[in-house]
Amino acid sequence: MVVFPNCKVNIGLDVLRRRPDNYHDLSTVMIPVPWCDVLEVVPARSSGRATTLTVTGRGVDCPMEKNLVYKAFMAVREYIYQRDEFQVPNVDIYLEKVIPDGAGLGGGSSDAAFTIKAVNDLFGLGLSREEMVSIAAKIGADCPFFIYNVPCLATGIGEKLTPISLPLNGLDIAIVKPAFGVSTAEAYGNIVPRVPEVELQERLEKPISYWQGTQESRYAVVNAFEQTVFPLHPTLSDIKAELLKMDGVLYAAMSGSGSAMFALTQRDALTEGMLKELFADCICFVGQL
Repeated sequence: MVVFPNCKVNIGLDVLRRRPDNYHDLSTVMIPVPWCDVLEVVPARSSGRATTLTVTGRGVDCPMEKNLVYKAFMAVREYIYQRDEFQVPNVDIYLEKVIPDGAGLGGGSSDAAFTIKAVNDLFGLGLSREEMVSIAAKIGADCPFFIYNVPCLATGIGEKLTPISLPLNGLDIAIVKPAFGVSTAEAYGNIVPRVPEVELQERLEKPISYWQGTQESRYAVVNAFEQTVFPLHPTLSDIKAELLKMDGVLYAAMSGSGSAMFALTQRDALTEGMLKELFADCICFVGQL
């Protein structure tokens, strides 16, 4: 079974408050983006063969046991065994990495969520969406989003998801990812939680022309991590500024806590070639929303 785990971007990200457990309450909207890895899950070639994971492309250098794809498979196996005392067979998993890591695009989380869905379909396990969300939540904070894989408002620590409608039909998305990544520790370092005057969902109901904050600043849709990440990595601020200068760009921001910058654009306003010419050392993508 072959599936295509897509990435996401965050449109707006408010860090509202620090919790007693040292996590933070957030408010953000995640939307699926058609920039995809390739994931194949097949039954192991022989009954005695252990589960394997082969990663190619933009491979992440970590042991198989720590890879989110492997963890997702094992989490499904454990859940099914506890529920039905049925042993999910061993599998061979092949992952071609296209989505860059350290980018705030959720590529690893998407791979894990799509593994859960693929194993469910491959073996006819009959897991409900709610069951798959529950399994995904044990793997990572962004994983449940990719079970839904529709625009969602995420609140709490990101685990509370509510589907949301956004005026994005007919737009393209452009993504620029420099050679470096940004760690979660860097992003949260020196962050100052703040409850905005206008809730994110209300701001997003305004036309996109308001989101950049050039008309009424209280309706600006911002990623709070820009305040901590941009001083550490001025290149990201420069990329955002350059994107906003380009014809057809309606809005630009950082995605999540990573180093990917994205722009919402008018259809066919930009091409990957145009981005590569301007951002020669970066990984670039353009696709339709």
